Amino acid sequence: MTDAFEAVLHDDSRIPIAMRGEGRPLLVPARLEPHPPAEAETMRQWGADPDLGPNLVDGLARSYRVIAADYEGHRMAHPAPDTLTPENVTADLLAIADAAGADRFGYYGYSWLALSGLQLAIRTDRLWALIMGGFPPRGGPYESMLAVTRAAHAMAIHSAGRSTPAIVVPEPGDWDAVSVQTDEEQTRQFVTLYEALQDFDDSAAAVPPDLPRLAFASAADHIDYGPEWGGVQVRIGEPLAAYERSLIEAGWDVHLLAGLDHMSAMHSSLVLPLVADWLEKVARER
Repeated sequence: MTDAFEAVLHDDSRIPIAMRGEGRPLLVPARLEPHPPAEAETMRQWGADPDLGPNLVDGLARSYRVIAADYEGHRMAHPAPDTLTPENVTADLLAIADAAGADRFGYYGYSWLALSGLQLAIRTDRLWALIMGGFPPRGGPYESMLAVTRAAHAMAIHSAGRSTPAIVVPEPGDWDAVSVQTDEEQTRQFVTLYEALQDFDDSAAAVPPDLPRLAFASAADHIDYGPEWGGVQVRIGEPLAAYERSLIEAGWDVHLLAGLDHMSAMHSSLVLPLVADWLEKVARER
């Protein structure tokens, strides 16, 4: 059974929410709508899983009341160029939980939605579990991501108003050949987010000590960007491996995957059993 409704976010935009299953509430910011066939095939060529959202939500809904909202898709359709701060992202996620009637809830996010979960965890005591995939809770690449998002924003400004160029399909993994397909407001909102995080000290992040929390990523997760993108390397797996011991001592469960990149490490075939097994472990221990 699926319940559908909306939440009002910090910028007064409205995001659709779907709720599936029974049990403890679990907020998953995932897309449920199928991708068009051509788009899905391109995603597969790049190593992504176009069925990630439905597979993850349907699988977790067997044991939990899953609150699904495509927050990333919503922000691309309704950008918040000046206000996408950590505080407002937290307010948005809490608004989604409120609309679903969830006073306490678990949270799973991947990549920037994982860092959003960390910001959520240090600003509220309403979480019963936190799962961060594809972004380390310590040694996060905040500076390099700011460089990348600033480069994307500059490209978006440069391409605004220009005629559409001939489409060149890059080889999967060739990030330097990828053109920016987003507009100025869409890219600027992430500049706003990462600028607000430049002074954030994740080593001192005050996560509630009794909050069950899991961080996972591929040990090989890093992306090298050429000069046009700021000439930076975004490291995800390396800091998670480097801080594994100290994270465990601080109360984190850490899971390092082998031989995968950022996209393949978020496939539902990997994430669903990993998350489901960890949540079952949490339930047994509590």
